[in-house]
Amino acid sequence: MKKGDIVLVPFPYTDLSATKIRPALVLSTELNDVTLAFISTNIKFRTDSDVFLAKNESNKLKFDSLLKLNRLLTLTSDLVEGKIGELTTYELTKVDKALLKVFKIQNLF
Repeated sequence: MKKGDIVLVPFPYTDLSATKIRPALVLSTELNDVTLAFISTNIKFRTDSDVFLAKNESNKLKFDSLLKLNRLLTLTSDLVEGKIGELTTYELTKVDKALLKVFKIQNLF
């Protein structure tokens, strides 16, 4: 598992009342943990921190989706239920740039 992989994980609701198996983007892996960003098919309510992901052969998403960079989660990698696809280099570059904006980090590149 690596940065840019799209995986299925039990993603919690924001009130922590339950979880639902959802696609998520791997942002980082460290030891036995994986940091993920939520992927939503609800593209009507886009925010400035969201990244649009068009379904394609590489990401294998069933629908056009939004990567919700305001919904991050770190889990043990044992909870990952499987890989479904991966982002293209272009998509991953868009995500990296969006993360810099979300966390208000000056681009050092």
